[in-house]
Amino acid sequence: MGASINSNNRRTRSRRGVMSEINVTPFVDVILVLLIIFMVAAPMLTAGVTVDLPDSAASALPGDDEPLTLSVNAKGQIFVQETEVPLEELIAKLEAITNAKKDTRIFIRGDKQVDYGKVMQVMGAINAAGFSKVALVTAPMDSARR
Repeated sequence: MGASINSNNRRTRSRRGVMSEINVTPFVDVILVLLIIFMVAAPMLTAGVTVDLPDSAASALPGDDEPLTLSVNAKGQIFVQETEVPLEELIAKLEAITNAKKDTRIFIRGDKQVDYGKVMQVMGAINAAGFSKVALVTAPMDSARR
């Protein structure tokens, strides 16, 4: 009796042809692995210039557009995104990047070891050029330090 059921089952499979269903499990496994890889790699891509930011209890500024980031490292070098720019060429570079849109948000990341005057010199040059939305970026203050 068991042999007749198996033989009957084989006949119906051969009459139907090849099974054409897609097995989604390996596809989902690959997608999940890629998702994990991107989640781990994404934070590494955000900061191009290493800057040790000072601590602050201030909250983040709201905004929908992507801000332009300027960095001043411990040596006093100025970077627009990841490109080093001398102070004399900074305004021309900013106007070229922003297409002379003076309402572009500009974030300045100043290393806590750099001279305060250097950061203010950069900020003053940006304000003198007419850019009105300039902000300093700090690291969030730990609750244990307060």
